[in-house]
Amino acid sequence: MNAEFLAALDVLEKEKGINKEELIEAIESSIEQAYRKNYGSEQNVEVRFDRSSGEIQVYTTWLVVDEVMDPDKEKTLAEALAIDEAAEIGQMIEKKIAPRHFGRIAAQNAKQMIYQKIKEQERKNIYDTFIERQDEVVTGKIDHVDRRMVYVDIGDATGLMPLSEQIPTEHYKAGQRIRVYITSVKETSKGPEIMVSRTHSGLLKRLLEEEVPEIYDGVVDVESIAREAGSRSKIAVKSNDSTVDPVGSCVGYRGTRIQNIIDELGGEKIDVIRYNEDIHEFIANALSPANVIEVLANPRDKQAYAVVDDFQFSLAIGKEGQNVRLAVRLTGWKIDIKSASDFQAMLDENPNLREEFSQEKETEKLVDDILQEMDEVLSDDAGAGLLDDDSDTETDVLADDPIEAETLPND
Repeated sequence: MNAEFLAALDVLEKEKGINKEELIEAIESSIEQAYRKNYGSEQNVEVRFDRSSGEIQVYTTWLVVDEVMDPDKEKTLAEALAIDEAAEIGQMIEKKIAPRHFGRIAAQNAKQMIYQKIKEQERKNIYDTFIERQDEVVTGKIDHVDRRMVYVDIGDATGLMPLSEQIPTEHYKAGQRIRVYITSVKETSKGPEIMVSRTHSGLLKRLLEEEVPEIYDGVVDVESIAREAGSRSKIAVKSNDSTVDPVGSCVGYRGTRIQNIIDELGGEKIDVIRYNEDIHEFIANALSPANVIEVLANPRDKQAYAVVDDFQFSLAIGKEGQNVRLAVRLTGWKIDIKSASDFQAMLDENPNLREEFSQEKETEKLVDDILQEMDEVLSDDAGAGLLDDDSDTETDVLADDPIEAETLPND
């Protein structure tokens, strides 16, 4: 080992980001272990790397004692003085040794340790890079495909796309370029595990941000997404600017914006729905393309009746129930589609049906008003301490929702 070796360590630190001092300490430790393994020594051994010359030196150390109990690690004062004239009881003394063939062993272990550290640093760099890109879309090339997984080359790493994250209508083959959504990045003993998806709702949201400047700039918000990948999706959007049409912004001139996304997703149909804080309007919009006549909503149970003309009943339900299923997921409400004739029969049986739903709505408004007043009281200094740590919060009381909203990536 020499100055050239030190220069090589400097290059590794600069180009690979491997801390030079940490690498030297790891090399010292590795060589110590190799010495004990190759020479079967029970002695205390220290390997020292000369930071100025690049030389590696080996020392045996002993503790100076009155009575020797372990000859490999202890020496009497008389024995110690023969090695170090300044030795005293209770001190450590040392002697430089030069084992036969040790230079070759040291070089081999230093080389192995450098390779190991390079590999560890590369894994760390990959993890640090892709953990920053979690919940983002990346473009890659399919490396190979097996029965359970698609392996996507995404630069310095391979993304894993299991069957559950593959669009059923798509056929994947090696060499194919593909856009995927990074769902998770985990550290494992084999290196970073990067999971990617073509079915995640986050992929659709990110594609919308790319195609629709109004979404990217925050003028239009994506409130929720319900997706059956490869077949159909519904997205609920609202505008933060009264002069901007959220649906028109997403669709684009002659449908060009939404068509680009449809093409990227292999022909997946996308319904752009206008979000409305009034759940009656929102449910009616969510059931598009069906025309909803009336919506009765029970806020307490988050259940609703949606009434449509008899001839539109099948359209509202959708093929194999898809339209109403997506509307349920989009709104977070349970929706029962009723034809106009069936709904009339329900009214004939219970003439007070509309009033009952209206009372539920009034009850919800009353509860909301009370909770708002409580919030105002508790926000004052006089209200501090009215709720202890064990008290139920508003969220605890009202969290019993039957449908969970889909998780979308943060902006």
